[in-house]
Amino acid sequence: MNTLRQIRNAIYFLGVVLVLAMPRVWAEETATADLAKAAQNPLASMISLPFQNNTNTNVGPLDGTQNILNIQPVWPIDWNDNWNLITRTIVPVVSQPAMSAAGSRKSGLGDITFTGFFAPKETEKWIWGAGAAVLLPTGGDGLTADKWGLGPSIVALSMDGPWVYGGLVSNVWSVAGSGASDINLLTLQPFINYNLPGGRYFTSSPVISANWEAASEEQWTVPLGLGYGKIFKLGNTPVNGQISLYRNVKRPTNGAEWQLRAQLQFMFPR
Repeated sequence: MNTLRQIRNAIYFLGVVLVLAMPRVWAEETATADLAKAAQNPLASMISLPFQNNTNTNVGPLDGTQNILNIQPVWPIDWNDNWNLITRTIVPVVSQPAMSAAGSRKSGLGDITFTGFFAPKETEKWIWGAGAAVLLPTGGDGLTADKWGLGPSIVALSMDGPWVYGGLVSNVWSVAGSGASDINLLTLQPFINYNLPGGRYFTSSPVISANWEAASEEQWTVPLGLGYGKIFKLGNTPVNGQISLYRNVKRPTNGAEWQLRAQLQFMFPR
């Protein structure tokens, strides 16, 4: 009888511990799920610092490998009672393969892109923002278009249960600079994410582009692919880790065939 009583008391104690722990577990699960969706929202009012590394294969006439590390700080500004200004800067660090047999690999800073979106604080089904993209000719020799660029940029997304989907579109035209070629570049980035418990998710976020200055058969780059991500912590800092693979089903003659994308996004919720 004593043994049965001890077993019964142990089961009761375990049950009490589980009941007391459940609210904390649920709260942590909810917080992690909210962070995952915030990381997938380009207009989230949250400071973050993504490091996105893109390895592109079969680039150029010699089928070399190109690597671009994009450092992309996001800084939201509380503009007024109704609007936020979400600023996003893309600083590319480029390793470019030789473009001819007599050439050599070039490495260094590429051209920086700064985008600012005005986004309403109160929205219903669709979250949206509109603003401008600015291209700065900061790249080194062989890594720059040597042109200043400017154009509109718009983003919209919706959150529907586990789904987060939307898209970003911009078009930049050259407005000044000594580069030999003008810039007229469309960037279209649709994205769709399916969130799983524990801050895990599947994602597809291809960067489609069209260079309107190129010949018609050389204009479009269209990737297709899929990725996986998860929210975790480094110390007390939440991090969004992600890896994905894309194949360019449509590409210019010297464009990349495959792209492996790996990202660590450090998040600083307010």
